[in-house]
Amino acid sequence: MNREESRNDLGILKIHKNVISSIALIAAGEIEGVKRVGRGLAVSLAEIFGKKFSAIKVDISKNEEVRVEIPLIIKYGYNIPDVAGSVQENVRAALEKMSNLSIKEINVSVQAIERG
Repeated sequence: MNREESRNDLGILKIHKNVISSIALIAAGEIEGVKRVGRGLAVSLAEIFGKKFSAIKVDISKNEEVRVEIPLIIKYGYNIPDVAGSVQENVRAALEKMSNLSIKEINVSVQAIERG
């Protein structure tokens, strides 16, 4: 049984990668200085054609290690390492609280700076 899957008296509970991605998206957006979670060109083009993709990538290895990659757009004037570090901390706390998953890595990629 995978880590994102657990069994109790009533049956099996599975947490989909999209749920982990949604939690990370909301937690990242709560941090002062984050303009938005960035999107690559491929994601933007896919959404034009009706496919919905998350900018946040979630990988769960066979060893039950969860890795999250978050592309960010930071507001101009904010300290980039401070904002990125706060995002990592907030995402880890939210994921551990809401899913009981053990997070191996939260990688933040600052893709741009924009005026607030």
